Amino acid sequence: MFSNIEDYALIGDCETAALVNRDGSIDWLCWPAFDSDACFAAILGTKEHGRWLIKPAAEIIKCERRYQGDTLILETRLVTADGAITLIDFMPPRGAASDIVRIVRGDHGTVKMRMELIIRFGFGNNIPWVRRAEDGALLAICGPDMTVLRSPIETHGENMTTVAEFDIKAGDSVPFVLTYGPSHLKLPAPINPDHALRDTVEFWSEWSGRCTYKGHHRDLVMRSLITLKALTYAPSGGIVAAPTTSLPEKLGGSRNWDYRFCWVRDATFTLLVLMNSGYTEEARDWHNWLLRAVAGSPAEMQIMYGIMGQRRLLEWEADWLPGYGGALPVRVGNAAHAQLQLDVYGELIDSFYQTRVANLELDGDTWAVECEILEHLTAVWQRPDHGIWERRGNGKHYVFSKMMCWVAFDRAIKSAEKFGLEGPLEAWRKLRDEIHHDVCEKGYDPRENTFVESYGSDVLDASILLLPLVGFLPASDPRVKGTIAAIEKHMMRDGFVLRHDPREVTDEIQPIEGAFLACSLWLAEAYIKMGELAKAEELFERVVSIANDVGLLAEEYDPLVKRQTGNFPQALTHIALIAVAQNIDSAKRPQEKPAMERAK
Repeated sequence: MFSNIEDYALIGDCETAALVNRDGSIDWLCWPAFDSDACFAAILGTKEHGRWLIKPAAEIIKCERRYQGDTLILETRLVTADGAITLIDFMPPRGAASDIVRIVRGDHGTVKMRMELIIRFGFGNNIPWVRRAEDGALLAICGPDMTVLRSPIETHGENMTTVAEFDIKAGDSVPFVLTYGPSHLKLPAPINPDHALRDTVEFWSEWSGRCTYKGHHRDLVMRSLITLKALTYAPSGGIVAAPTTSLPEKLGGSRNWDYRFCWVRDATFTLLVLMNSGYTEEARDWHNWLLRAVAGSPAEMQIMYGIMGQRRLLEWEADWLPGYGGALPVRVGNAAHAQLQLDVYGELIDSFYQTRVANLELDGDTWAVECEILEHLTAVWQRPDHGIWERRGNGKHYVFSKMMCWVAFDRAIKSAEKFGLEGPLEAWRKLRDEIHHDVCEKGYDPRENTFVESYGSDVLDASILLLPLVGFLPASDPRVKGTIAAIEKHMMRDGFVLRHDPREVTDEIQPIEGAFLACSLWLAEAYIKMGELAKAEELFERVVSIANDVGLLAEEYDPLVKRQTGNFPQALTHIALIAVAQNIDSAKRPQEKPAMERAK
């Protein structure tokens, strides 16, 4: 029986992350990094594919969860007929090793507890050798990987599972610490669970305390910022799109992708929300990751990279896993990394421009890299590509892709003009105007008064909502208003925005796919641009209302069954949530300094 995606909460140490179910089971963890093989993969299969369960032995009558203040420390209160316990789950900031700490605290009564630890390396495929160390720690070793379990509670083996049974009374506290280490090295040193809890509280409290946003919906913004921080790979500054792979975009479907990588497309969105929230250090780290990742020949620039900037993200299928709710295949790696997606050039140049506007110190080679990229883009912008949604098969002339080519030259021109940088401005201006004319002539349907998905198409695409947001056309332009009206008419389901036009039916596009949450929030931003603040707030409230009990959102939402779908939690969704909240707040406080905008 599969739990709903929204039944999970996130813990992490800014190098990897785990998903904790309502019932006290950790069902997903890749160790030691986001892109490592999973050692808990039950979310994509059964408990036999790896999980770590700590729960009352008796029936759970009530479950309540929350994060401890503005931290990533999860508290799950489980109530039975005999009493109640609180399970405190967290991953301390990475020291010499990576740890998961689980503390069982007795609240009232006496509760019988059961712990089951099933380590399965290699995405649930490899059973480890389990033995005792001299200090009593329990080791699980398989190839290069090792975990070490330490607890004052006695454990024993049972059907290839490490189990423990114990009673906990009110006022008692029982810790379990699971640590990862390379199997060829010495055992990781033990940590003090109480000290680790204190250190983790201090880490997150200090980080959250740096947030400069004090406006409306601050709690939602803060939780989204913490989630974004948790999805950051601290050693490099790269931010993964999600910590999971193959959670289906359509329940039971085949659109199951690996999102444990860093997308260039998210660059500008990410930089703006970080800078608007006071996190200039994180913004600078993300910028520097981008610069390192794309360094080299512009012709070889990719749409996504590994957490350290790796380029080879080969895709394969874990055919031993039955998939979330039977959704197959389960994919590891992402073949879309090799696609031509022209929009990423615009996102990259825009992100560098916004960084200059924010007065962040840039690497001296940044402008040289931009000029090389623009020279390459001059030669390729007229080619068909695979678009923002990474469609597989033959390419098209996507309107969003061409529009972002325009953004690339527009932001380069602005950088040169505002910051005294040298470049072939006349050639860039001419090309910017040529692209703009091309899009307006070939990507606009005058009969329907709307921009369309691709040149010559008669269907829509939610990415064209970004037309006014990036400054391609003002929100007051009749063509923009017509586009918004067409999307409202054809691409909304139960108040949420689909990313694909449901009138288009192909083998790849499944019309009953869930609504794309970032697109719904882009429409809210377009409303703000159009001066329709009430409609923006209504849509924003609708999206945040389907966040789970601890404020987390996936990639999509299926309004028919009222469930979140897709990889979880999704960075782009939370980034869009922050942007809309900040822009609503700015619109309500016109006398104050507004949030920085993409099209500034």
